[in-house]
Amino acid sequence: MLGIGIDWAEEFHLVAVGRPGVGVIDVARVEHTPAAVTALVARIAGLEPDPAEVRVVLETRHGLLVEALTDAGYTVLPVNPDLVARRRGPAKKKDDAEDARIACLIALDQYTDLRALIPHGELAGELRSIARDDTRACRDERRLLNRLRADLIVVFPAALLIAGDDLGSPVVLKVLQRWPSAAQLGAATREEIEVLAKQAKHGWPDRFADRVAQALASDQFVARDYLVRAKTDTIRLACAQLLLLREQRRAWERRMGELLLGDRRRGRARQPGEDRGPAVPGGEIYLSFPGLGDRLAARIAGEIGDAIGQFSTPNALQCYAGKAPVTRRSGKSELVVASRLACNRYLADAVQQWAFTSLRTSGWAREFYDTQRSRGKKHHAALRALGNRWLEILWHCLTKNTPYQESVHVANRNRALGRSNQLKQAA
Repeated sequence: MLGIGIDWAEEFHLVAVGRPGVGVIDVARVEHTPAAVTALVARIAGLEPDPAEVRVVLETRHGLLVEALTDAGYTVLPVNPDLVARRRGPAKKKDDAEDARIACLIALDQYTDLRALIPHGELAGELRSIARDDTRACRDERRLLNRLRADLIVVFPAALLIAGDDLGSPVVLKVLQRWPSAAQLGAATREEIEVLAKQAKHGWPDRFADRVAQALASDQFVARDYLVRAKTDTIRLACAQLLLLREQRRAWERRMGELLLGDRRRGRARQPGEDRGPAVPGGEIYLSFPGLGDRLAARIAGEIGDAIGQFSTPNALQCYAGKAPVTRRSGKSELVVASRLACNRYLADAVQQWAFTSLRTSGWAREFYDTQRSRGKKHHAALRALGNRWLEILWHCLTKNTPYQESVHVANRNRALGRSNQLKQAA
């Protein structure tokens, strides 16, 4: 067997090579270029012709370097950086070459239980990338909305009355983009406002025009002219960015549904057609769960990937998503349960949101959450416990290729709770 440890970076990588019983035999620097990576693969092939006997340990799961190693057929073992940090010695000295040696020794340790990386397929990889970009765009949208609201409070408070609880709606953003100050909007005619509202597909343009007139006639603070001039272009820029983000996120949502179902949703029923193309394995199973729409299902499916077999047990998936609790006991100290930090943060956040959205659509989920709160758990701790249960159900549905059915799960849950109560009474 040949062990490879890599301390990766953006410009170059430090690669340590070792053999069982010998240890690390060489540490070399490899530039992050196609030619250098190809030469590295060729060198590894010269040392060990059988790709199955090559174990590569590094601190990332994605990137062009990882793709080159998996394409070569090597067993890639991504590890958490904390695993390497704990083996640096008492001084905890950070050194890239030493980290590469430690990763190499981890690869040579046959008793270290590490999960080999199973790369995503093309559809699952595209779904993961789009879902992550959509998540970042959602954060950007929230940040821009907060900034726009702060600017409007200073120079155009009447706009907040017009927007109400939906400042990010297309009609409000288009109005502010065209008339970014109270004076400019007040100079616009009612017909112009109604035409713009129709173009933004507002259901009641006349009502919207009335709301604009009422907001402008209300008693509001008037900002200084120099401040209004300074903020006019800022408001226009924020509105333009928000409109572009909204349009792109809607396009991404359509593509997510197409990747999950094999076809784009159509018509009022929002259902795909009969002739479907290739889709992410288990896409319909994800969408069968309560609380999962196209966006949230895409986030979870993209992070899990199209090979559920890489998680041998439900607990493996729960640990990967950061929902399985960490228990600690030392001597006579009491049991302490802590949340798991070493996990896929994207998946952990998506499952937490899934647990929250399922409270409105699943009766047993709401009952489970209320039970956890009655036991003294806080909101997020109760959601983690609920997400842990959802992942267990998801694992069984994916491995058995069966869509989720609320009635079947509730019947199985009541049966299990009945047996548990009988055992407690017998004891």
